[in-house]
Amino acid sequence: MSTLRIFGCLIGIIGLVATFLVYRGARWNKSNFIFLALLNISLISITINPNILNVLRDALSLQTAYRGRIIALLIVSNIFLLFYIFFTKLKIDNIHLQFDRLVRSLGSKDLDQNVELVKCIKPAMILIPAYNEEENLTSLLPLIPRQIDGVEIGVLVVDDGSHDDTYAAVTAIPGICVVKNLINRGGGAALRLGYDILQKAGVDYCVTMDADGQHRPDDIKNVLLPIIENRFDCVIGSRILGDREKANWLRITGVYFFGRIVSALLGKKITDPSSGFRAFRMEAMASIQLQEDQYHTSELIIEAVKKGLRIGEVPITILRRKFGKSKKGKDLAYGFHFAKIIFKTWWR
Repeated sequence: MSTLRIFGCLIGIIGLVATFLVYRGARWNKSNFIFLALLNISLISITINPNILNVLRDALSLQTAYRGRIIALLIVSNIFLLFYIFFTKLKIDNIHLQFDRLVRSLGSKDLDQNVELVKCIKPAMILIPAYNEEENLTSLLPLIPRQIDGVEIGVLVVDDGSHDDTYAAVTAIPGICVVKNLINRGGGAALRLGYDILQKAGVDYCVTMDADGQHRPDDIKNVLLPIIENRFDCVIGSRILGDREKANWLRITGVYFFGRIVSALLGKKITDPSSGFRAFRMEAMASIQLQEDQYHTSELIIEAVKKGLRIGEVPITILRRKFGKSKKGKDLAYGFHFAKIIFKTWWR
């Protein structure tokens, strides 16, 4: 037996023993143990009897003798690597899910004890995720109507770990609910926390708006009234059907493009899948599971269509941002991540 094979065998034995010792110490679960035990047993088996690789070599008609074995070994190694990457990804996703549930639970647990928050809850709620939007919210919030078609309107702002005085500025405005994430996780995560609070409070209708002041309070009635009248379960405010004060040609082209993609995937025409200005019936949306922290706007729409909910669109006007900068980042990078979420949500 060559020195290389002896070395490989020793590594496999040491790895197998270490796997058993760690598993006995309850540091790993059973799936971790099985995977690493199989990996080390395979390494020991191949180093003791390299002819095992001949089966794969012959099946794939690889080169004979030594080079064929090396290629077969590389194939086996890559298969193990791919399984490990897939397994690790599942573990990371599970950790992320547990963390998300913990943060949402902590954010909504004090609803019954928070008298001021309970007072703010109305049958219809405007839900606004915010990150460093102190100046825009100070201008926006006083303009939001407090009643539409006889239905009382409340406002809930989720401060997503802002570094400025967003939380203090919103708290200073009478009649506005505000909760705070201690860390910035993204608009999707902030909205999920808001949904949890509104569902727990028994709210009937919800309207989501951006905190940057680009959504007009006057358009709240346009998106909410069809929900109140029970014509739709979800209504999207579309800038394509409406108007824009400032036209970024690249971003608008992207909206048209992704609208076509989403429409083709769902078999239903959606003109503005990236709109954050939406209204929906809380009861109808209770069955939808949302996961994305960022680039999330298409997720709810795609899931709603997949669940068979009634989806409609109404025209809205997008205003210029008065203060601060967009949190979406560069257009091309945003487009790439947005496309990834579209296909990921459609596929699952």
